[in-house]
Amino acid sequence: QVQLVESGGGLVQAGGSLRLSCAASRSIFSIDVMRWYRQAPGKQRELVASFTRAGMTHYVDFVKGRFTISRDNAKNTVYLQMNSLKPEDTAVYYCNALRGYPPGDYWGQGTQVTVSS
Repeated sequence: QVQLVESGGGLVQAGGSLRLSCAASRSIFSIDVMRWYRQAPGKQRELVASFTRAGMTHYVDFVKGRFTISRDNAKNTVYLQMNSLKPEDTAVYYCNALRGYPPGDYWGQGTQVTVSS
């Protein structure tokens, strides 16, 4: 079992920056993929970025060039640096850890990000 705790959300003006953190209760070295998702009011949860154990990163088009995902295995923490924020980035951001073996799919409780225009 892996507990994930997100932090770093808040209220920011358009064009501003935030850094989200996702702290895991145990080593993330064995986690195959760490992901950030978000869910805006009335919308489905959507993938934002991912970071594989092999070091590969992936970003969805609407955050490319603005968001950066990183992981610090020593601190068991994954980060999401968000720059040039837009009002449409307003959502609850969730951290997800996916492990192939033993199988596991873990979620944090989410952190609210609000971007004002």
